Amino acid sequence: MKKISNQVMLITYGDSMGSDLKDLYGILDEHFEGVIGGVHILPFFPSSGDRGFAVINYDIVEPSFGDWADIEKFSEKYYLMADFMINHASIRCEEFKDYMRNGDASPYKDMFIHWEKFWPNGEPTEQELEALYRRKLGGPYKEFTREDGKTVKIWNTFFEEQVDIDPWSPVTKEYYKRNLERIAKYVPLIRFDAFAYASKRPGTSCFFVEPEVWDVLDIGMEPLKASGTEMLPEIHENYKIQLKMAEKGHWVYDFALPMLLLHGLLSGRTDRLVNWMKICPRKQFTTLDTHDGIGVVDVAGLLDEEEIEFVTERLNKKTEESRMYLKIPESIIKASGGKAKQYQLMCTYYSALDEDDAAYLVARIVQFYAPGIPQVYYVGLLAGENDLETLKRVGEPRSINRHNYTKAEIKDRVQYPMLKRMYEIMRFRNTYPAFDGEFSIDDGAENGLLKITWTKNSYITSLDADLRTKEYKITYTDENGTVNCL
Repeated sequence: MKKISNQVMLITYGDSMGSDLKDLYGILDEHFEGVIGGVHILPFFPSSGDRGFAVINYDIVEPSFGDWADIEKFSEKYYLMADFMINHASIRCEEFKDYMRNGDASPYKDMFIHWEKFWPNGEPTEQELEALYRRKLGGPYKEFTREDGKTVKIWNTFFEEQVDIDPWSPVTKEYYKRNLERIAKYVPLIRFDAFAYASKRPGTSCFFVEPEVWDVLDIGMEPLKASGTEMLPEIHENYKIQLKMAEKGHWVYDFALPMLLLHGLLSGRTDRLVNWMKICPRKQFTTLDTHDGIGVVDVAGLLDEEEIEFVTERLNKKTEESRMYLKIPESIIKASGGKAKQYQLMCTYYSALDEDDAAYLVARIVQFYAPGIPQVYYVGLLAGENDLETLKRVGEPRSINRHNYTKAEIKDRVQYPMLKRMYEIMRFRNTYPAFDGEFSIDDGAENGLLKITWTKNSYITSLDADLRTKEYKITYTDENGTVNCL
């Protein structure tokens, strides 16, 4: 099993580049040698919904994708990341089905968070309900009728096919242990999905609640100690939360970079981006795109409300016609005492930049030079446009950014000149020694210009980028100290 390395990580579903894991492996081998060093294979287990994120069981690989032998083969060539849903499970999982069948006699009864038992008075007061950090309007619960005829309310943060689980319950701890130990045999890094929602306490927001959130982290990390597998918590919120996680030495995501770069490229300003790069964690994975949308909440405090609105209005206008095809509402966030707000922008990153090759390429290059290990979503790897056909068929807002590519489509797309240049730069990013050295950014540069430098011993590489003209220059020193242009 390969360990985590400072090389670009691909994010993809098991069936999005070709039809299964064998196809994916072959495609990466044929077209992306040296371009990709790691792979985050999005949930590859049997699932009942949310495109893999309502896991039925972690015992096997989804048969239509392949089997554990395929995962093992990947782990020998790439460092891997897998998902674990620390906050919820599928309503089709054996544990929940057992509870529905056997009611209070089920050994799994306490694995699930019962709405009435959670609140001291059986129901939240209006004030307590208003304080909740919610991903949908109304109470975050769903009613189920057990086989004994009793109707119960179970906490349900996200989608209809999921129910929240109680991290402190002994049966949940055993569930964590059994499944995390199995996954850790194949991957050096496990992504804790929806991590901040697992810390719940009455009278709070039930989102990243301290000190409970650190208990949840310890509970989740306990099964990983023996293998040395590391954890990456998925948290979309104010950047200060990421800084708190980073202070404790954990990997974090840079979910602020996508919006900050869009703001910079659309406005021609770099001051906000420079300020973030000066303070952002260094032990992080950077993103421009993921299987979800472009996060809006992640730049609170880094962009002001007018600046956020400037970007969101531009992108919402671009995707306006697509809204008529939605069968599921767009995701929202409702924080304590506030109004419901747009949570994510549903758009591919290439389309967000109006399919402008120069803008897209410079955005990716800035990402590759930013602190952290770059992650590139498979649609972004191919500079995919908004997929209206899939959106019309599926009706799920995020499907606009989830096109499934055939082998033929990929073979054709990788010949695109802008992408060939991007892959060349990715190979350089994966192999040039300075990226393991010291990062510096020129905060005295003219607004609109970026100058980023990485240095390790005699190896130095610099990026000079103009976000107004979308022009850039990459220089590096070779082993003889000669300065070259890439």
